[in-house]
Amino acid sequence: MIETIYIENQVKNHFRTKKILSKLNKNVDVIYCDHYGEIFNIKSQNFRVQKNKPALILAKKDGKKLHEIPKNFGIGGDKNYYFSHMLNCIYDCEYCFLQGKHMSAHYLLFINYEDFFLEIKKKLKINNSQKNYFFSGYDCDSLALDGITGFVDYFLPIFKKNKNAVLEIRTKSIQINKILKYKPFNNCVIAFSFTPENISKLVEHKVPSVKKRIDVMKKLVEKGWKIGLRFDPIVPACNFGKIYEELFKKIANSIPEKNIHSISFGMMRFPKKMFKKIIKENNDTKINNLSFENRNGIYTYSKVNEKKFENIIIGKLNKHLKNVPVFNCKI
Repeated sequence: MIETIYIENQVKNHFRTKKILSKLNKNVDVIYCDHYGEIFNIKSQNFRVQKNKPALILAKKDGKKLHEIPKNFGIGGDKNYYFSHMLNCIYDCEYCFLQGKHMSAHYLLFINYEDFFLEIKKKLKINNSQKNYFFSGYDCDSLALDGITGFVDYFLPIFKKNKNAVLEIRTKSIQINKILKYKPFNNCVIAFSFTPENISKLVEHKVPSVKKRIDVMKKLVEKGWKIGLRFDPIVPACNFGKIYEELFKKIANSIPEKNIHSISFGMMRFPKKMFKKIIKENNDTKINNLSFENRNGIYTYSKVNEKKFENIIIGKLNKHLKNVPVFNCKI
């Protein structure tokens, strides 16, 4: 799958670099560079073109590694942060903000995981009497390339030891074998993102089917893991209420409510510059057929439509998953 790998000189002798190289095809082209900025996000690059054959970049993350999550986007924590050990995703969802955020579609992996944890420890020390949530999967899919990245093997054990830190691993992937090797612990949530099957087939390219995602959730639940359900973005379509209700019903029939940590949902939303770039580079995207309006620099659904969609989603969730905490991610 990966034919070319770029490696920063400062990490070429890192033990994690060597481990990753040992997992890749021996014929992969290895190119060294001084800084990942020489390859990633150059202005002349085109995300859509690179998406056809992305390379892997191994680099060191400098500067800030944790970012606060906006007030309305948490799932019950006192303090909420996201961290990105990787930028970009193997999947190709037409609504994904990453194609508007980056010029490059290469997979940029920051291998200095230990430095991420040092920053997490500092936050835990400062907020030691509060519930701290840390979210992975904002700028990538946490599990899709785990066979290469080793994300699970590093981060699960350290969060297990820190009881006042909750880790959410967000994914559309079915790569859960690494997780199944570990005993479950209460301060970890494996959160799966969904749209109804007919929408997924249209706009979530290369993504495992809804059935396959539900099947792996069942395996995790059988082992005792807590599951999160993420319906973000909500994508309007014909028979909107019916198809979302069918999805909620399928999940409810497969996963006991007691094993679901939380549900969150949110409307599709893009900053103006990001939205313009996505539409410009994707003339044939189905997203073009949706109705957006500019609300204070954010392109999203009208207030009328947003309220209508919210009422339908909450009503259907109350019907099928009424005992699970629901969080509405509002801009």
